[in-house]
Amino acid sequence: MLMASKVASSKIGDRSTSDVVVRLRTHEGRDDWMYCHSHILVEKSKYFADRLSENWPTCQILDSRNCVEVYCQESDFDHHVNFLRLLYVIDGLMDDVWHGVRNALGILHVAVDLGCPQIIIASVDYLEAVPWEEVEEEEILRVIPGLGSQAQPILARVQPVDPSAIAGVFLSTIRFATSSPPPPMNDLKTSAQEQLEYMITEDDDAPLITADDEIKSEVNQCMMQLFSKFNNLLESLSCEPLESISEVGKLQSFQSHLSDLSWACQILTKLEIMKEFVNCWVDVSDKIVKTIEISNQTTDMISSKVKVIEVTAKVLEVIGYGTVILPTAKRLHMVNVWLPFVRVVKPLIDCIMDGDLWQSLESTFVSIVLALPSVDQAGILTEWLGNKHTQYPDLTEAFEVWCYRSKVAKRRFAAMQDGLGDVPHTL
Repeated sequence: MLMASKVASSKIGDRSTSDVVVRLRTHEGRDDWMYCHSHILVEKSKYFADRLSENWPTCQILDSRNCVEVYCQESDFDHHVNFLRLLYVIDGLMDDVWHGVRNALGILHVAVDLGCPQIIIASVDYLEAVPWEEVEEEEILRVIPGLGSQAQPILARVQPVDPSAIAGVFLSTIRFATSSPPPPMNDLKTSAQEQLEYMITEDDDAPLITADDEIKSEVNQCMMQLFSKFNNLLESLSCEPLESISEVGKLQSFQSHLSDLSWACQILTKLEIMKEFVNCWVDVSDKIVKTIEISNQTTDMISSKVKVIEVTAKVLEVIGYGTVILPTAKRLHMVNVWLPFVRVVKPLIDCIMDGDLWQSLESTFVSIVLALPSVDQAGILTEWLGNKHTQYPDLTEAFEVWCYRSKVAKRRFAAMQDGLGDVPHTL
């Protein structure tokens, strides 16, 4: 109690009661004198306790005051001044004196250098509890590791997380992101979808989560539930009259489901588990095209068409390049449904779609067509050459390959049969 009263009665800069001058100096030539009190410096700072002990040759200045010189960088000068002032703050009254993260971090650095446990603890408690800006966090990560174990608790919030905890967050997020929350929570759902994609994306850093079989199974299940809701919506729309389909709420629901499925494609593609989604999309392709064609009669469906093209492009891509293997009938069905749709829709949404997507989609159609039986290729090419929309998608490459294969087919098959002539047939 007596010591607290003595601290309270002593004020930094009070020359009449001061018995120590702390001389702050920088290599750039700055030289400031701070009139202080030895009983405060010695009690709270090991550095000053050592410098003011009888074992240290302390220099004297005018009027018999002890002088302790402290050298610092120009950028740290104000932090040293603030540190000295904090030595005069009574215990327990430090909560409102930090003036931000950067200032507290600078004072902490000085407190570690000058050995002041009280200010170290107070500044660590402050930095642990307050929010950080991105720039401040970078500064903390740069400075704190060099300050020793006393400052390590500050890093608790940015240390690597246990994989099981990450998996728990991921699974909770995927369930919410594929749910149907009330409209006020749509922004949160969008944020959840964005963060899921970020968690599994490899950029400058490795993905936050490595998807094992359990994770993939849960993701696939959630996505199939999402698709099931979309299919149910398509079924209900196909049974309703035209004027009912064009109601704003139902079209918004249709567009919302398409947005979810477009996002789902990104996740499933990154996790390489597109097979079930692709099969579902193949099964409902006719319904999707029909719904858009009917809705076109009463309202603007631009945003829906954009999402449909985005999803279809991703589905056709994994089919065309063999990532997902489908029977011939299903591949032919996808060409017959989506080739006419794409060629008609492109002029309507060309200006708002990425040109790379159109180019990729065209290449995908060529790949799928060339993987079909030659007679099916002939039917597709015949329709394409007789259609007014031959410009897109351009199947010239498929046409040239088909012509070459057809011309040499008899010769190739004859040669093949000759090569097999001496091979006995077995059951």
